[in-house]
This record gives sequence, structure tokens and C-alpha cells, in this order.
Amino acid sequence: MMKQRNVSPWAWIPTVYFAEGLPNVLVMVVSVTMYMQLGMSDTEIGIYTGWLQLPWVLKFIWSPFVDLYRTKRWWVIIMQLLMGASLAGVAFTLNTPFWFQGTMCCFFLMAFLSATHDVAADGYYMLELDEHQQSLFVGIRNTFYRIAVIFGQGVLIALAGVLQRYWSDNKAFTWSLIFYGLAALFIMLWLWHGYILPHAKADAERPSSAHEVLQGLKDTLVTFVTKVPWRSFVFVLLFLLFYRLPEAMLTKMCATFLQRPASEGGLGLSPIEFGIANGTVGLAGLLLGGIVGGWLASRDGLKQWLWPFVCAITLPDAVYVYMSYALPTNLVFISSCLFVEQFGYGLGFTALTLYMLYYSQGKYKTSHYALCTAISFLGLMLPGMASGWLKDLLGYQHFFIAVMLFCIVTFAVTAFIKIDPAFGKKE
Repeated sequence: MMKQRNVSPWAWIPTVYFAEGLPNVLVMVVSVTMYMQLGMSDTEIGIYTGWLQLPWVLKFIWSPFVDLYRTKRWWVIIMQLLMGASLAGVAFTLNTPFWFQGTMCCFFLMAFLSATHDVAADGYYMLELDEHQQSLFVGIRNTFYRIAVIFGQGVLIALAGVLQRYWSDNKAFTWSLIFYGLAALFIMLWLWHGYILPHAKADAERPSSAHEVLQGLKDTLVTFVTKVPWRSFVFVLLFLLFYRLPEAMLTKMCATFLQRPASEGGLGLSPIEFGIANGTVGLAGLLLGGIVGGWLASRDGLKQWLWPFVCAITLPDAVYVYMSYALPTNLVFISSCLFVEQFGYGLGFTALTLYMLYYSQGKYKTSHYALCTAISFLGLMLPGMASGWLKDLLGYQHFFIAVMLFCIVTFAVTAFIKIDPAFGKKE
């Protein structure tokens, strides 16, 4: 029997959730900037990169395999190794005649591996930590997930801008260097987690057959739908789908808005300026919002802070309406606006994460959480695919006004969910 080590959650939660968040931002934002620099329109970017989110939507199909075959720890480690290989594939194909087809295939493979990693990592989190620890560390996991987001859309894009000063005539080559570096990073994460991740007592390997896996999938779906009355389940479904509707519309288009020139309605930030605005001041706002959100929920419970969190994730989107009309050029001011928006998101995303943990309690908690996140990703994917078309139709100014109107949907779907007032409180 393997000797148990006393490993603090601080040793693995930050790095595991950094590894969980980075592939998502590579698909959602970094690929957007890369394809924009390589000459694609916003409509094309929205449609093609939108399809890359499909594995996160469908991951519940294979989540029983993760539940029933090997351990969550094993899945986490192996997926990180394979994601490193897929990132190397993106780097290699960027400089080939079939660069678009090659990068899309490698991105899709990475998305599939990342979706599987999400299932395993979230399951491991719930097995290794008790309910109070889950609530206490939710702000930390969300923060490092979002640090990965900021690292991707901030540091990596800024680094691409620096490299393009030396290879201004070959942007594809600069991006290949970025992705080779990312491949090396995931190899290091693989080595670290292979060493540090504790062997959770509840994370036991058990033999399984194909019949057991299929039966597990059936039981997972049945118990997920029937754990609350059907009318309540409809409201749960609507909440998971539409809580992040404004974010779904913003994610890709705010990246293009900040970087496209003023003649096209954007702010015209260089890659370096874009990286600074998102990766410094924006990061500070995100860190603060995530930590504060987790602390408040841990102290008073999710139910008490639900509506302040909803306001926090929606109302700061108004900064994009203002910036689209004012077209500010001062980098400090732009960064301050992004700070407000990111702080609000850090607070508001806490509510969604905790609610998914709350709904997933009981048998099949790993698979149920995977189903929750899959539904949430579907709510991101479909509007995100249409966001480029809607922006090209309306222009940035009217597009951001439409996003603010979509915030009403977030308030509406939140009004009908039920939460135990004691959930998340320290006993």
C-alpha cells in the first residue's frame, strides 16, 4: 500500500486549475487573436473557434469512463501530458501550407483532452476536500483558473507582440514559438502533478466493464434529472444555460474590440498594450474578486450573497458600452475599466461554481458536475458562435448595448433557483 503524504491543497489546487483554465483561454481568446492577425474576419472567427468548445459541451458522454476507469489522479496527469503533445502539434502545423486545417485539428484535440481533464480535476477536487474546504478554496481555484485566462490573453499575446517586432513579416512563426513554449509548460505541469498530487482515499481504482460504463452513463443522466422535481429542474437548466449569456457574447468580441483599429470601431491596442491591460490591472481585479467571492460565500453561505454576485457579473459589462462610444486612448484608463469588469466577474463566477457544486452533491458527483459544466459551456458556445455575426451586423456600439440587454436574462434565470441557506457555511 502506498504511504499517504500530508499535502496541503495549496500545493496542487493553484497549478491544477491553472492547467484547467489555460486550454480554454487558448481556444476562446488566444486563437481569436491569432486568427485575426492571420487575416480572418470576426464572423469567421466566431463560427470556427465556436466549434472548438464542443468537447466541453459533450464531455458528460465520456465522464462515466473517468468515474469508472482508473483514478481521477491518473486521468489528470495523463491528460496534461497529452495536452502538451497537442500544443506542440499546433506549433508545428502553423508553418505548413495546411496551417488552418492543422491548427484547428490540434486545437480540437486539445479541447477534447482538456474537457476530460476538467472532469477528472473537478472530481478529484470533490473527493479530496470536504464541503467546507470546497467552499473555502472555490475562490482560489476560480482565481487560478482566471489567472490562466489572463496569462493567455495577457502575457502570451503581449509576448507575441514582442516577438513580432523581430519577425514582423512572419506572424505565424512567432505564434509557433509561443505554442512550443506552452507545450513545454504542460510537460512541467505533468511532472509536478505526478509528484505532488495526493492519493485520495475516495479516489480508488476499480475494475469496470463496458456494460458497467453504459449503465453508469444511464444512471448518471437519470439521477441528474430526477434529483429535484421536474419544474425545479427546468429552472436549474435555464440557470446553467443562461447565467453567463452576456459573457458568451463578450468573450471573443471584446478581444477583437480592444485590438482592431479605430477605423473599424475598436481601440487599436497593440498586442503588448492588450497584454498589459489584461495581464496587470485586469489580473489584479480578477484576483481580488475571486478571493473576496470565495471568502464571502465561505463565511455566510452562497444564498446570502447570490444577488450581489449576480449584479457583480453583469453590471460592469457597461464599461464596454462606454468605451465603444468614447474610444479612449489612455492605457491606464482602459486598464481601469477592465479592472472593474474583471473584479465583477471574479465575484460573480463564484456563484455559478458553488451552485454547480451544490447541485452535484450525492452519488455520481463527478459526472453530475461534468453535466453542469457541459450545459454551462453550451450556453457559452452557441451565443459565442453568433457573436461575430451580430457584431458585424450591429457594429461594436450597438453590439455592446445588446449585451447589456442580455444581462436581464441572467437576472431572470437566477430568480427561480433554490439554494440551501447553510450550503458553504463554516460549521
